[in-house]
Amino acid sequence: MTEPAVVPGPIEIFERMRQQWLRNSVDFEEDLAEDVVIEMPFAPPGSTRRYEGREKFLAFATPGRAAFVQQFTIEEVRSVAIHETTDPEVIIVEYELAGTINATGRHAASPFIAILRARDGKTVHWREYQNLPAMAAAMAEAQAPIPVEE
Repeated sequence: MTEPAVVPGPIEIFERMRQQWLRNSVDFEEDLAEDVVIEMPFAPPGSTRRYEGREKFLAFATPGRAAFVQQFTIEEVRSVAIHETTDPEVIIVEYELAGTINATGRHAASPFIAILRARDGKTVHWREYQNLPAMAAAMAEAQAPIPVEE
């Protein structure tokens, strides 16, 4: 008799996300439910703050993620604190992405807090709170011209 397959919960799904970030991967589609809701309440003014459905989110995120990995190399996902809740589908995660700005070689880091809801081995809701000033400073540096030594 075979053992029933273990369905990944929110902690396992977050661990897969961490591994994808560390591989600087742009392939995260398989972890998203078809009807996933992605929210970024602190997105910059004029930006979309809520995406409903995997295809809508991927249409936004895939090109941006591809550009991001050209500008930054994520080397660490640190200060990870996972808070389990009374709902077994939900965790709250505190983490910091750290790495190198490819244009300058400088190390940078930005903290995040996210709420992850998983069902049937897929992310059904992800709400992420980002440190926008830290991210904007790193983005500005990543797009700055590379200094040339004379």
